[in-house]
Amino acid sequence: MTEQAGGSSAEQFQDLLLNSDDITDFLDEFTRMMARSLSADGDEVWCAVTLLRDRRAGTVASSSERAGLLDEIQYAYGDGPCLTAAREHRLVHIPDLRASDVWPDYTDDADRHGIRSVLAVPFELAGEADAGLNLYSDRPGKYDAAAIGAVEHEVRSASKALRLALRLAGHRDAEEHLGAAMRSRTTIDLAVGIVMGQNRCSQEEAFGILAAASSHRNVKLRDLAAELVATVGKGPATTHFDR
Repeated sequence: MTEQAGGSSAEQFQDLLLNSDDITDFLDEFTRMMARSLSADGDEVWCAVTLLRDRRAGTVASSSERAGLLDEIQYAYGDGPCLTAAREHRLVHIPDLRASDVWPDYTDDADRHGIRSVLAVPFELAGEADAGLNLYSDRPGKYDAAAIGAVEHEVRSASKALRLALRLAGHRDAEEHLGAAMRSRTTIDLAVGIVMGQNRCSQEEAFGILAAASSHRNVKLRDLAAELVATVGKGPATTHFDR
């Protein structure tokens, strides 16, 4: 659908990811590409991506402001096609909202906003996250079997690039947290050494003195340690993590 011949490929989406500033930029362009490929004169399709993480749902990308607003209708009810597709990893297709008896409150509300058909396709992210592509149309029966198959192909291809992006983002977060923890640990160890020298006590006793002062002053131990190191060393502690 995004290639002039033969459909898109995972390599194309990886190239798109490399040329994007971040994951949101990549997904915004993906939804715009999908909307363009499915829309025709007077027959517009709106696309958005729902991401579920830590039991929270949010629209992380959309082809237009309206697509994001249509997602919000679903979130207000806490259930619907795109949430189900993302949670249960299965395609959800409502050819005509007026003829559907599933999620009646949601379908009635979406119908009032001019939407007649909805297609939701899950991304396959191998446990990195749960997400789905949401396609809205004001025309009933918009998506036939061929269109659904083509959308599934696009989402599978995009899933590979998105899975890699999420994994890398997760590794960066882990490295940042690990680096912060190691810097904090190094500063505390330096402070313990200072207290040992000042009080001629053991390492365990020095740590106890720091912990008691932290509790008495209602200051986090790492902040108190940093303050002590900066005072004695006439500047903040420097570790190889800062270089």
